[in-house]
Amino acid sequence: MERTRFFRRPVVWIILVILGAVVLSQLFTAGPSYHRVDTSVALDQLHTAKINKAVFQDKEQTLQLDLAQKTKFGDTTTDRIEAQFPYEVGGQVWNEVLDAKAANRVTGPADTKVSSDSIWVSLLVNLLPIALLVLLLLFFMSQMQGGGSRVLNFGKSKAKMITKDTPKTTFADVAGADEAVEELHEIKDFLQNPAKYQALGAKIPKGVLLFGPPGTGKTLLARAVAGEAGVPFYSISGSDFVEMFVGVGASRVRDLFEQAKSNAPAIVFVDEIDAVGRHRGAGMGGGHDEREQTLNQLLVEMDGFDTKGGVILIAATNRPDILDPALLRPGRFDRQIPVDAPDMEGRKAILRVHAKGKPFTPDVDLDSVARRTPGFSGADLANVINESALLTARKDQRAITNDSLEESIDRVIAGPQRRTRVMSDQEKKITAYHEGGHALVAWALPHAAPVHKVTILSRGRSLGHTLVLPTEDKYTQTRAEMIDTLAYALGGRAAEELVFHEPTTGAGNDIEKATQLARAMITQYGMSSKLGAIKYGTSGDEPFLGRNMGHERDYSDAVAAEIDGEMRALIELAHDEAWEILVEYRDVLDNIVLELMEKETLSTADMARICARVAKRPPMAPYHGFGKRQPSTEPPVLTPAEKETLKAQAQADGASVGGSSSNNSDGTH
Repeated sequence: MERTRFFRRPVVWIILVILGAVVLSQLFTAGPSYHRVDTSVALDQLHTAKINKAVFQDKEQTLQLDLAQKTKFGDTTTDRIEAQFPYEVGGQVWNEVLDAKAANRVTGPADTKVSSDSIWVSLLVNLLPIALLVLLLLFFMSQMQGGGSRVLNFGKSKAKMITKDTPKTTFADVAGADEAVEELHEIKDFLQNPAKYQALGAKIPKGVLLFGPPGTGKTLLARAVAGEAGVPFYSISGSDFVEMFVGVGASRVRDLFEQAKSNAPAIVFVDEIDAVGRHRGAGMGGGHDEREQTLNQLLVEMDGFDTKGGVILIAATNRPDILDPALLRPGRFDRQIPVDAPDMEGRKAILRVHAKGKPFTPDVDLDSVARRTPGFSGADLANVINESALLTARKDQRAITNDSLEESIDRVIAGPQRRTRVMSDQEKKITAYHEGGHALVAWALPHAAPVHKVTILSRGRSLGHTLVLPTEDKYTQTRAEMIDTLAYALGGRAAEELVFHEPTTGAGNDIEKATQLARAMITQYGMSSKLGAIKYGTSGDEPFLGRNMGHERDYSDAVAAEIDGEMRALIELAHDEAWEILVEYRDVLDNIVLELMEKETLSTADMARICARVAKRPPMAPYHGFGKRQPSTEPPVLTPAEKETLKAQAQADGASVGGSSSNNSDGTH
């Protein structure tokens, strides 16, 4: 629209007409064409040929000759030639022309021509710069009259306003984040019924920070607030504030909050606020940059809110640890709401939300899918349902089956199956022993999660995998559980050593995870009786410097050697435990391998049948890091639920004993 208006201006058309006239003038006034030759060739013609006309062009430094008869020059036969000579030999060339004229070799005129531009060319040269300046001025004036996307409006906010016509997301579309929804429900109520809170002297929160791992629903929650609140909702990304021009970010922050205040009550949502809200003075490039100016303006705007204005800032980030402390203090972000991966009930609710409108076979149990997906985020669960629908369509089926759901879970965990990867029988056998070692060790350990599936089908970058799933959500781990996790991780390596007498590269990822866990046990969780309950190394204080540069070693070389020794001791303890299990149940390991080679995938039922005689091992290496402190011999108190369980068990045992006594009495009579 603006471009059409610009070309409707008469000045623009006048300039275009002048340019067209100049071009046409040059086309129609062009003279006959001359064949370009070397200067020496033209001088030879002056010495030997008859010439009707010679023209010496002083400005262009060319000599044009009209020959009396056509002559062949290379592949061209012509009677008109032209030579361009260097400036320093111009006088010599002109003297040659005069000599040819005196010798009657030039029968016609021999002229010197000082070319002059046409009036159109002169007008173009003189008026074109002025015309360009006028056009540029008109262009900028037209931009100054427009909205936020024009050239001069770098400082205008790029926020998108959610209107009533936008398809709404409501809290009914959000599942698995009940606490966050409850907090945001209150924010919505603040905006819709402010008098209710002001009557009690309560102040409306100025900011709400949603933080948590990727894919847990932070942006979805913000969209739900926009759909529920019924007030203007401005959405912008943190990266939209910063440009290469100094001051643009701060200007956009001012413009954004001016818009919000003029339409209050309103909500401003900044996604990925860590792009603009990082700790000031951090990083390798110094502290004073455009991002810091933007952050300073954001801090000022949040402090400058009118507490009765009804403007609330909602921000989302995956990295709250790198945000500036001034941004996080009360009075700016009054509420910080964690949005973590959902628990079992949350996963069930999320699966039901994403399953709406999709056909499933009657045997599909979404609760079972929730139990098989611990640690999955909301985005992961949505991907599971979507992948299962795609797999069903690929098979030309009409409803989603359990097999499709199982395959989609495997795809999310380990990637798509590599059907084109062909392994030799020997590699398959090594992979089967590796995965069988993991599965058998996990089956025998008292604190390991139950084995759900073992497969030697290649997925992603792995040649096979063993899937263990906890029976319930766990938020803490004991030392014994972590040592069992180490033994499970090293079960594949131990099986390779036991059977083939050498390890392979297939255990690389297992060793990496075991090393990370052992280091965390020693340096973060204080699970070493020798080193005690001390945290070694300060990592995470400056995460914006990078994963390694932000880690500071605050202990001596002697302590570092002790840490390495304790890590090695933990790894060896777990490795030995895995080795002993595999040696004791070598025949069971061989049976697992034989069935894996035949079926490629074993289920929980298959493992229960093969490992029927495998007994649970006693706990490894009890903790002795008490020093002079003597732990209590009294057991922990029983919770009401535990008391009820014991009471029911006692009643069942009593009934069983009474029944057996009655039977014995009948037998004696």
